[in-house]
Amino acid sequence: MALIAWSNMLSTGISEQDNQHKKLIDLINQLNDAMQAGKGAEVLGKVLTELVNYTVFHFGYEEKLMAQHKYEDTPAHKAEHTKFVQTAGDLKKKYDSGNAVISVEIMNFLRDWLTNHIMKTDKKLGQSLAKLGVK
Repeated sequence: MALIAWSNMLSTGISEQDNQHKKLIDLINQLNDAMQAGKGAEVLGKVLTELVNYTVFHFGYEEKLMAQHKYEDTPAHKAEHTKFVQTAGDLKKKYDSGNAVISVEIMNFLRDWLTNHIMKTDKKLGQSLAKLGVK
């Protein structure tokens, strides 16, 4: 069963942003499925690496949009991104060194952070961009 299910409640109205959010959700669900199935460190490490890398790519996309359209809340939005990338990077380092395991607690953190970020911060960005004609 998926940890996060895509719904219209998560839509920002910006199609590329929504597609990237769907990919992030898919990666979190893959990581959760691997953890639930007791997959080995190699599989979990690979999915975690892909999740971290795709998150950095996605945040770069959003930050480029914010710069292009002179989005007023860019500093606060970027600060959320920076904090998450640091947290995810620390988790990855701990996991790679054998000092952390992928747990239900970590999966709940990923789910809650992503859904809250999309539903609050990214929707606000989407609404601002929609007013400028971005779809």
